[in-house]
Amino acid sequence: MPSDLHDRPDSPCIGVCSTLFDDVCKGCGRTAMEVSNWVFMSDDEKRAVWSRIEREGTAVRFKYDKL
Repeated sequence: MPSDLHDRPDSPCIGVCSTLFDDVCKGCGRTAMEVSNWVFMSDDEKRAVWSRIEREGTAVRFKYDKL
């Protein structure tokens, strides 16, 4: 994924949510707190979340990107 926040989707969300059952959503890789606060986060905070979920590479969002 590009490093510039403005070249990314508005959110990591892909509509495959599991935050009611999991600590980290299996679809986007964010915690429930990150999901609920996303619109209030600064650009730097969003970049940090994007970097973490890209680094972990476990979210469905990134499994399909690698195919």
